[in-house]
Amino acid sequence: MTDWNNRYQIGDTPWEKGRPAPPLLEVLGRLGTDIWGSRPVLVPGCGSGHDVRAIAAAGLSPVGIDLAPLAIASADFYPKAGDETYEKADFLDSGWREGKSFSAVWEHTCFCAINPSRREDYAQACADLIEPGGRLIGVFFLTPNEPGKEQEGPPFNSTISEIDGIFAPWFVREHDWVPENTYPGRDGQEWVAVFRRE
Repeated sequence: MTDWNNRYQIGDTPWEKGRPAPPLLEVLGRLGTDIWGSRPVLVPGCGSGHDVRAIAAAGLSPVGIDLAPLAIASADFYPKAGDETYEKADFLDSGWREGKSFSAVWEHTCFCAINPSRREDYAQACADLIEPGGRLIGVFFLTPNEPGKEQEGPPFNSTISEIDGIFAPWFVREHDWVPENTYPGRDGQEWVAVFRRE
C-alpha cells in the first residue's frame, strides 16, 4: 500500500501540478454550476486542494479530503477561494461515510491511484455519498502506463467500458468527452464523464 504522507514528505508528488486540472475548468465552462447541485461537493484525494479552490471560486461549497495529513496541511496553507473546507479522511472507509451526503463528487486522480482491486469499493463509496439525482463528475486518467505495463502503478490504467461497468449498478452516464485541455503529456489519455446517481 502506498504511503501517501511519505510521498509528500520526500517531495515525490508528480500529481501536484500547482494549478487546477484543466479538464475541471473545461467542465465548469462547458456545463456551468447547476449540474453540481446545491449542496456540498466532495473532492476525494484532494492533495494540495487546487481543484477544490477552483470549485469554490465557481461559487460551490467543496469539501476536500485526503489520506495524507501533509496534503491537508498544504491545502490549508493556501488562501481561501470561497467556501471550501478540508479534512483528513479515507474515502473508502464506510465508517467515515456514515451519515454524510453530497450533491456531487469531483473525481481527479483518486480513482487511478487506488489499486484496481478496490475500484468497486470506490464506486460503492460514490453511491453511498451522492444523493439521488446527484452526480459523479470526473476526469479519468485512462492510460498512464504503456501497453504491457497497464497494472504498474499508481497511477493504474483503466478503460471506458470498465468505468461504465463499475458504476452501472448505481449511475447512468449523462455526458462524456475527451477533454481539449489537459496537463502536458496527458493528451488523449483522459476522459471526462458525468454520471447521475439513480
